[in-house]
Amino acid sequence: MVENKTDIQQQGAGHSPKKSQDFDLENSMHKAEDFYQKNKNIINYGLIAVVVVVGGFFAYNRFVKAPNEQKAQEAAFTAQHYFAVDSFKLALNGDGNNYGFLEVINKYGGTKAGNLAKYQAGVSYVKMGDFQKGIDLLKDFSANDLVVQAMAYGITADAYMELGKDAEAIEFYKKAGAYNENDLTSPLYLMRAGLALEKNSKNDEAIQIYKSIKEKYPTSPEGRDIDKYLARLGVVKD
Repeated sequence: MVENKTDIQQQGAGHSPKKSQDFDLENSMHKAEDFYQKNKNIINYGLIAVVVVVGGFFAYNRFVKAPNEQKAQEAAFTAQHYFAVDSFKLALNGDGNNYGFLEVINKYGGTKAGNLAKYQAGVSYVKMGDFQKGIDLLKDFSANDLVVQAMAYGITADAYMELGKDAEAIEFYKKAGAYNENDLTSPLYLMRAGLALEKNSKNDEAIQIYKSIKEKYPTSPEGRDIDKYLARLGVVKD
């Protein structure tokens, strides 16, 4: 029997590598089955949890989030009208019959309309001269669009300048200029950053920003006029 076993092992080693691999695979499958049998309660509960979470996510989006978004848009409609015609106090506080942005934020702050209301309320406060409240709301606003987020940074910077906090203003002007670089907002806010730097006698930094405007945005209103700002800081036109 020993000889036969040895012969079989030698034949297997010399002529049947596939069988050896199949045998290893079979063992692995048995191990997987053993693992499942030993842990099936935990695995099954885990699968149930995933189904519940995914199902809950879609149910939340359909039955909670979507209706709330619609309500928020409807609630903000009149406030947006007041905002558009520069009636900022009514836009913020409402008119007694319709919500203002502050109430929209309070009730629907987690919706897209509620998030936009933070921007519009922040701008309203800045326009009314309540700069710190405007800054706080604008900082709480976030968007992934091309322009509005940059404008939020830029208006925050304007408010800091009004408060005499030039260092903070310069930081936010730079953020506005660097956000989603484009020909509309980038040169505008970079220019304001340069002017604020000049005001604070940081001429070398201002020169670098003016040069970047000239290089990146030569056809913008700021770019077409930039040489005179460079010249007054001693940079001769190329």
